[in-house]
Amino acid sequence: LRFPQKLWKMLESGKFQSIWWSEGGKCVAINKDLFEAEVLGREGQQVFHTEKIKSFMRQLNAYGFTKMQRNFPRSASLPEFLAEEAAASAHSQILYYYNPSFNRAHPWLLETCKRR
Repeated sequence: LRFPQKLWKMLESGKFQSIWWSEGGKCVAINKDLFEAEVLGREGQQVFHTEKIKSFMRQLNAYGFTKMQRNFPRSASLPEFLAEEAAASAHSQILYYYNPSFNRAHPWLLETCKRR
């Protein structure tokens, strides 16, 4: 299987806690640290033939995925701001990637997801 098909199969399997569909099936969400341990750190059962998150992210980029930034609204009061900052810091381990040809609701578009 090519990279996009492997990724799709992984997302649909429900076997992994570190990667899931987000934004209603339009984006891929990855918990970076958990993904490194759960997927890339698998001894003898590598899915993507790499142990490094940077190599995996290069594959995403090569197939037209773009990283999406999350902007959180900030409160004016200091206690609320500090609480929001702590939540955003924990949330920063989550990476979001988007590709218009990689949409859960439109599996037939997967064939148009080509390497650049």
